Amino acid sequence: MNGVEKPTLTDSNVETPVLDARAHAPRHIAFNRPFMTGRELHYISQAHAGGHLAGDGPFTDRCHAWLEASTGAPKALLTHSCTAALEMAGLLLNIAPGDEVIVPSFTFVSTANAFVLRGAVPVFVDVRPDTLNIDETLVEAAISPRTKAIVPVHYAGVGCEMDTLMAIAGRFGLSVVEDAAQAVMARYKGKPLGSIGHLGAYSFHETKNVICGEGGALIVNNPMYSQNAEIIREKGTDRSQFFRGEVDKYTWRLPGSSFLPSELTAAFLWAQLEAATMLTSRRLERWARYHDLLQGMEQRGLLRRPIVPEHCEHNAHMYYVLVAPGIDRQSVLARLKASGVDAVFHYVPLHSSPRGQQAGRMHGDLRVTEDVSSRLIRLPLWIGLDDSMQNYVVSSLEEALTKG
Repeated sequence: MNGVEKPTLTDSNVETPVLDARAHAPRHIAFNRPFMTGRELHYISQAHAGGHLAGDGPFTDRCHAWLEASTGAPKALLTHSCTAALEMAGLLLNIAPGDEVIVPSFTFVSTANAFVLRGAVPVFVDVRPDTLNIDETLVEAAISPRTKAIVPVHYAGVGCEMDTLMAIAGRFGLSVVEDAAQAVMARYKGKPLGSIGHLGAYSFHETKNVICGEGGALIVNNPMYSQNAEIIREKGTDRSQFFRGEVDKYTWRLPGSSFLPSELTAAFLWAQLEAATMLTSRRLERWARYHDLLQGMEQRGLLRRPIVPEHCEHNAHMYYVLVAPGIDRQSVLARLKASGVDAVFHYVPLHSSPRGQQAGRMHGDLRVTEDVSSRLIRLPLWIGLDDSMQNYVVSSLEEALTKG
């Protein structure tokens, strides 16, 4: 760009583990280490030199173009978080007090909160025991005359059964908002996750595969929402149309807010998007190695490995295991921590939370959600995690699972 040589990709930002000479094993393995390609600061300096630091500058344009090309969506808009993208979806769908939105209980709070902010009631549906995604066979029975939308969450970057969900939505005149926070670069039957529903939401938080610290994107798959999405994102004004010369002045059109990220954030993200294929490939290598190493423990009945249906191409967002029933997960996590391995649990089901009990309602008993949420452990997974570190994680996990 502009004759300036771009830095090459490097692992120099990945900390070399301090080895314990006695045990010949790392003293500490972090759950996550954000990876930088080496171009991020270069692009940020270009944004600074160009004098455009607020949102919607040249780097934002590049990110939008990349997202639109990779998803096939007519419109993609960067936001300051995936939460913001979901909140925009609530505004675009005109969610109003008393409306109902069908969501899994096994998800992050933003999936429900974005619609609760509009006065909606989240209807919590159980998840499948294999993928831990919303159980599509339970959705239709959860629909009421107040239902406005279905919000599937692609857990661990593995696609929900979108064909079934879209067919249900079509029969009942509902909208589908894909919470694809964990699913950048993943596919369902060849289609990019986030591109199948009427709207999709991505996350670029530092814990995700492609990052910019804090950030997200709204993927607008139904063109009828494109113009209003721009307006809502710009505080409810037609400012974007003004800058394109489509109106002679801009003014307040719709309820909205400031959902834009800064151009510095977009510059950082652009470096990551350029390397998205490489980042995904390297994570998939680490994921596959865990899968091989843990096969024996699964065969012994100590745990269950992730299940990825053949028609789903996941992105190695995380590697989790479900410890066998009867094994105390908290004891396992404590033993891993004592060994220097940062393994963590995941969601506390929303239906069991104080706010979830007040704001939502359950459809059915959600027994799978309650079971898997009590047994799930996420293992360290990041670019730079090497074979010896993975070996240590797996051996520490085996010791923690079998220790009396």
